[in-house]
Amino acid sequence: MAPINPKRGEVWRAQLDPGRGSEQGKTRPVVVLSQPPTGRPTMRLCAPVMNALPIHQTLFWCVELSPDAANGLTKESTADCAQTRALDYVRFEARLGEVAPEELDAITTALCLCVERVPAPAT
Repeated sequence: MAPINPKRGEVWRAQLDPGRGSEQGKTRPVVVLSQPPTGRPTMRLCAPVMNALPIHQTLFWCVELSPDAANGLTKESTADCAQTRALDYVRFEARLGEVAPEELDAITTALCLCVERVPAPAT
């Protein structure tokens, strides 16, 4: 079995339980936001992906993701940047695909806005 090495922009199915309070839980897709390694080589910063709802279109921390062959999603979805969290390798189950560069940029921008930072200019 090949070692798990989630990379920035990839979509993975990950086990988010146990969740507490309003945290996203259960097994669901996540978008990997950090490059390996991030201080601890087994950790990755990820945004959970949930079913898209009309209200998400009004929330700056939500980024719409449409299913396609590249990202491996099966339905209209939203990356929830307000619930970004670090995940250890043991939570990753399977690689589904990867988001388009412009989607990753939108997710990164939403995360920056969540922490009141201006995104760095693209290089």
